[in-house]
Amino acid sequence: MRILHTSDWHIGRLLYGRRRYHEFSAFLDWLADIIRTEPVDALLVSGDIFDTSTPSNRAQQLYYRFLCRVAASGCDHIVIIAGNHDSPSFLNAPRELLKALNVHVVGSITDPVEDEVIVLSDRSGSAQAIVCAVPYLRDRDVRTAESGESIDDKTLKLVEGVRAHYAAVGAIAREKQQTCGPVPIIGMGHLFAAGGTTIEGDGVRELYVGSLAHVGKDVFPACMDYVALGHLHVPQTMGKSDHIRYAGSPIPMGYGEAGQVKSIVRVDFTGNPPAITLQRVPCFQALERLSGDLETILQQIENLKSDNSTAWLEIEYLGTEIAATLRTQIEDAVAGSGLEVRRIKNQRVIERVIRQTGETDTLDNLDVNEVFTRLLDTHEVPASDRPSLIQAYTQTLNALYEQDANAE
Repeated sequence: MRILHTSDWHIGRLLYGRRRYHEFSAFLDWLADIIRTEPVDALLVSGDIFDTSTPSNRAQQLYYRFLCRVAASGCDHIVIIAGNHDSPSFLNAPRELLKALNVHVVGSITDPVEDEVIVLSDRSGSAQAIVCAVPYLRDRDVRTAESGESIDDKTLKLVEGVRAHYAAVGAIAREKQQTCGPVPIIGMGHLFAAGGTTIEGDGVRELYVGSLAHVGKDVFPACMDYVALGHLHVPQTMGKSDHIRYAGSPIPMGYGEAGQVKSIVRVDFTGNPPAITLQRVPCFQALERLSGDLETILQQIENLKSDNSTAWLEIEYLGTEIAATLRTQIEDAVAGSGLEVRRIKNQRVIERVIRQTGETDTLDNLDVNEVFTRLLDTHEVPASDRPSLIQAYTQTLNALYEQDANAE
């Protein structure tokens, strides 16, 4: 049996206000062609299908068109779990209809939990694999809040809650394996691994209470022959376990990922352990980060123009002189080319104003945690009082993030 593992599509994501539908469409067309031209028995998508809980009509069109294309190919099954960016109720809404296309969707924790354990069968009805399709587990799914809990208490309960859930689905999978025969058991999940690698500006939203519940590989039962994870955008294994891995995002979500090699994972269950290879995803839109003084930046632009580049640019001016006409000169330099400037950071102007007024930063330049830290500093909150306030703040943020706008 062969599966393809992918995740973190984030359909609908913007880049400094620029829509990227052509990239998402190109990736999904490429993936559909891969599935059509080579033998693939199942496609696993490990969460964050969309970038928001209320995807646009165009984002939905790309998603459903892709599912129809793959269902009409030689691929027997698609298994999709929700990530923390997805709306569980939105993904679940067409679930019964999609089953007719052999598309299995698990948007939220199920009752009974057995519904998260899916037996994949070939067209003759023979079992091929058992998939533990565990969606993103929200705090309220795995932990009961109690008054007076310390941060360590909450962390322990979160990790143990995740562990208990995977133990439950693993036990059900083993029971089904006794009936189905020696078919592989595959786990899925959308969570943050302890020691996982992230990149600045990749948009990976911290999970749980301030990301305290980074889980270890021991939460996954030993019966799982492969674990297909989502959430982290850098393709990587979990610890040194080759069979527990993140596929990573298929397109760069920000300039921090611009130089990263993107891939999907091909897993062939022809032996034990399974054979795992990475299929490189083409670059559908080049992103370039330029920095230096004005002369250096302009030369970099000329080099890109000579290569007929159509890259989107993020430019950081680091010159010692105040370049008052920086934007005008850069826009003149790219005029008539295929280059597009998405952001210009004039670091020297920022530093000068900060020294003079300390008021340069805007909400666009700060994340929600930095804003809260600034407020603590402004109000001179003692260091001893900060941990409890930060904990309460992060709990509130996660409650907001986890609200399902599409739920009744």
